Amino acid sequence: MGAVQLQRFDAARLPELMRWFPDADACRVWGGPSFRFPFTLESFRLDTRMDSLSTWGLMHGETLAGFGQYYLRAGRCHLGRLAIAPALRGRGLGGTLVRELCRASSADLGIATYSLFVLPGNERAIRLYERLGFEPARYPEAEPAFDDCIYMVAESLRT
Repeated sequence: MGAVQLQRFDAARLPELMRWFPDADACRVWGGPSFRFPFTLESFRLDTRMDSLSTWGLMHGETLAGFGQYYLRAGRCHLGRLAIAPALRGRGLGGTLVRELCRASSADLGIATYSLFVLPGNERAIRLYERLGFEPARYPEAEPAFDDCIYMVAESLRT
C-alpha cells in the first residue's frame, strides 16, 4: 500500500468523507445514535464536532485513507469516529489509524490508556480492537446514550 501519514484533518475533504456513509445504517455505526442522516455539509460538520475535537486524517499520498478523532473521556484518551475509506478497507489501515491516533493522543494529552465505543455486530472493528489490546469494560459513568454500545479499553496498545 505504501507509506501513510496521520495529519490534521482538512475540512475541505468533508465532501469526500461524507461519501463514505451512503445510508443511515453506515452513518449510525460510524457516527453514533445522534448523528443526523440524511446530512448536509453543515450538519455533518456540526455532528462530527470537528471544530472542537482533535480531528485527523490518515493520508496515503493525496488520498484520504482514514479518519478519526480523540479527546479526554473518563480519564482516558478516547478514540471516536474511526473510519477507513471504503475502497481501502481490508488492507491493515484500520490498525495503522488506531496506532497513530493513540500515539498522537498520548503525546497531546499525556495519557497512555485508551478507550472507544463500538456497536455490537460490528465484528470486523471489534476483532481489530481486540488484536490491538482493547477489551470490553463497564463504562465508568452513567451514560444512557451509550447503553447499546460496547465500551472497550486498552491499558497499553499491542503493535
